[in-house]
Amino acid sequence: MGTSARGEPRYLLTNDDGIDSPGFRALYDALSDVGEVVAVAPADDRSAVGRTLSTEVNVREHELGYAVEGTPADCAVAGLESLCPDADMVVAGCNKGANIGAYVLGRSGTVSAAVEAAFFDVPAMAVSLYVPAGSDTDWRELATEEADYRGAVTAARYLADRTLDAGVFERTDYLNVNAPWADAEGMEITRPSTVYDMTAERDGDSVVLHDRTWDRMVDGSLPDPEGTDRRAVAEGRVSVSPLTAPHTTRHHEALDGLATEYDRAVGEERERGSKPGE
Repeated sequence: MGTSARGEPRYLLTNDDGIDSPGFRALYDALSDVGEVVAVAPADDRSAVGRTLSTEVNVREHELGYAVEGTPADCAVAGLESLCPDADMVVAGCNKGANIGAYVLGRSGTVSAAVEAAFFDVPAMAVSLYVPAGSDTDWRELATEEADYRGAVTAARYLADRTLDAGVFERTDYLNVNAPWADAEGMEITRPSTVYDMTAERDGDSVVLHDRTWDRMVDGSLPDPEGTDRRAVAEGRVSVSPLTAPHTTRHHEALDGLATEYDRAVGEERERGSKPGE
C-alpha cells in the first residue's frame, strides 16, 4: 500500500450522510491530525442504501477532496480505483446514528463503504455516533454540530493511528466502530448483537415499519448479552467490532443429503414426463 509524500498514512474518507455533513467534517479534521485525508464522499445524503452500486457517477472537486453523485459503495470503488488509489485505509463516517446489530450491517451505507474497501484488500473502518431516540427532542434535530461528534472521532483517530502498525488487519477485514452519545467510559471489543425487533402495522393503504430496538435502548429493556455492540454502547462504551467481509458458510449435513439426491430426483421426474419443480 502507498503512503503520502510526507510519509504519513493516507486515509480515503467517505460516508453516507454527505460530504458537507458535520460528522464528516469532524472526522476529516480528526484524521488530519494523524495522516493525509482525501475525501471521496457522496454529494448528498445517501443513508441506508447498503451496497447499492452505480455504473457511472459524476464527480466534482470539493475543498476536502471529491464530491461524488453516487452511493458510499460507489465512492469506495471510485476512490480506490481512480481518485485515491494509494489509500492505506478507508474510513467511513462519522455517521449520524449508530450502526449496531447484525441486521443493520447490510443496510448501512456507512458500513457498506467499509465492506467494499475490504474486497479491495484495503483496511477499513466504519464510524458511527449513537443518537438517542425516544426523547423529547427528535433525534434528527440532534448532532447538528461538529462538536457533537467529539467522542466518536476521538475513538476513530485513535484506531486509525494505531491499527495498521498493530497488525489488526491481518486477522480482520474491517472495524465497525460505534460511540455512545455521552462521553465514553472506555472501549470494548464486541460482536454484533443478533437481537431483532422490527414490527410492521397496516394503516389503511400503507404499512408502517418500525425498528423497536432504538426505543428499547432508551428504556433499557433490550436483552443484549454481554460482549455485544449494542450492550456496550447502551452502557456508555465505544464498541469496536472486528468483522470480515465475505459471508461465512457452514457445513450442513442436511443440504449435503439433498445435493446427493438431486440427480436421482430430477431423473425420476423426467421419467414421469414432468419438468423439474412441477
